[in-house]
Amino acid sequence: MLYKLGRMHILLAIPSIALLLTVFGIPIVLLFFTSLNAPEFTLSNYTAFFSQPANIRVLLQTIEISAVATAACVVIGYPTAYLIANASKRWRVVLIVLVVIPYLTSGLARTYAWVVILGDRGLINNLLMDLSLISSPLPLIYNRFAVYIGMVHIMLPMMILPLISVMVGIDKSLVTAARSLGARPFAAFWRVFLPLSLPGLRSGSLLVFVICLGFYITPAALGGLRDAMLSTFIAAQVQTSFNLARIATSAFIILAIATAILLMMGLDLSGKPTSASSSRRKLWLGRLPVLGRLKQFLGERLAPFRARRWSAQLYRSGGDGTWSRRAGYVFLVLVLFYLLFPEILVVTVSFSAESFLTFPPSALSLRWYRNFFTDQSWASAAWTSVEIGLVVGTIATIFGTLAAYGLSRMSARPRIVLNLLLLMPITIPVIVVGVATYTGLVNLGLTGTRLGVILAHTIGAIGYVVVIVSATLANFDRRLEDAAKSMRASPFATFMRVTLPLIRPGILGGAVFAFLHSFDEVVITSLVSGYAVRTLPLKMWENMRNELDPTIAAVASMLILLPLLWLLLIYLTWWRSRLTSRAATDPV
Repeated sequence: MLYKLGRMHILLAIPSIALLLTVFGIPIVLLFFTSLNAPEFTLSNYTAFFSQPANIRVLLQTIEISAVATAACVVIGYPTAYLIANASKRWRVVLIVLVVIPYLTSGLARTYAWVVILGDRGLINNLLMDLSLISSPLPLIYNRFAVYIGMVHIMLPMMILPLISVMVGIDKSLVTAARSLGARPFAAFWRVFLPLSLPGLRSGSLLVFVICLGFYITPAALGGLRDAMLSTFIAAQVQTSFNLARIATSAFIILAIATAILLMMGLDLSGKPTSASSSRRKLWLGRLPVLGRLKQFLGERLAPFRARRWSAQLYRSGGDGTWSRRAGYVFLVLVLFYLLFPEILVVTVSFSAESFLTFPPSALSLRWYRNFFTDQSWASAAWTSVEIGLVVGTIATIFGTLAAYGLSRMSARPRIVLNLLLLMPITIPVIVVGVATYTGLVNLGLTGTRLGVILAHTIGAIGYVVVIVSATLANFDRRLEDAAKSMRASPFATFMRVTLPLIRPGILGGAVFAFLHSFDEVVITSLVSGYAVRTLPLKMWENMRNELDPTIAAVASMLILLPLLWLLLIYLTWWRSRLTSRAATDPV
């Protein structure tokens, strides 16, 4: 009986699924019914929403801001990923780490960095006034431009990393073959490389746009009243009137937009076109015979010119491309400067001895670090975040590892369904997750409690653990387990003595991401805690809204240095695991 149960790998995912359904899954279904006025099931709430011009303006503004931020990430991120993917292996690793560091850094800390840069007494205005170029501060903050700057800075690594993962796997010999047949560099890129990189471009665009739809902190901190997004509108309703029907309606409108984008761009992120989509495309082109004839006519007229150009360029040297390489280097340096300089600036400002934010600081001091450790409110908030993060990391690592191990042993169809379910809290707009989680914790009587905050953080943290551990298990050689079982090792002993040591780096990476997810969470925490549980990000957010105490710079600098320590720990664990694996496989 125990052996049969052991072969039912879905049992390993039950703890994660049960927690997800209790805290998030069932509440979001009930929330949807609430938006439809169950049991009457009418669209009156949606009609009321769209009948108010202010709501429509905020909705269109949300879509516009998200679309512009996504487009900017594509324009900046694609060439950046291309340059990194074509760098030498050693430089590629260094550049990827430089992109990952901002990605792991607290979004609140990065938003605060732009407050320091764009503020009335920030870096840019102080520099221009010192040079006597302006007599009064420029309005660089609390406007749409500042919102775009902050959102693109936060989301750009999420665009670059999926693109790199796809571009590195593209066979460069295909582009070389196109060049050898007379294609110019741009034509070879446009006709060969770009189509092969579309899966990464689509994945990155979907992630950026969907997450931007639920942005709350950055628009609220950097934008003005005219730059409010629908997430700000929802958060205000939760904290004031708490009309659950209106809140649910607004949340599901955001979710509907995200779902529509996913359906339009395709749910399959592999980038392989389906037969249905290709047939629809052919049918659409068949309805435009004029375009087909025009294309055929132009092709026939340009054929002699193409033949002469091909013959002339077939044996011509490609040139050294010095200027293009230099332009690429300059562009890459500027992008990395854009990603890393705000963090460097915050660390520098945190050592200022003055009572207000200035750069460069006139004198260096540890005043604001001492203030952080001696101020009871800051110390208590930090310790609360650490405690919650450790508990969340422990629960999410155990549940997520079990789920990932069970899913890796399942057939394709149930694995895809359960993966989508477990990853839902980190793939839909965060404000929707916050509202649904708040509703679920209200039903459990856990709002405003530390346990409620832990459960709210855990459902998202499990998703990160599942993704990372599943990726590790995908490269795991299962023949090692079979060999251990052939030596009469029990399934538990095989897992503990063989599987666990080899996938330990992935488990540690999942634990780190789970902890960072909890430690940096603001939106969901502000909804479910009611500010009764004061975490460090909530304390920072309050001070950013009320006063720009330089103590925030000290806190932000520590949050910036935290990912560096985690990356070092992961690297050391991976290096040790690699040595152990090599020692086990080398012949004596």
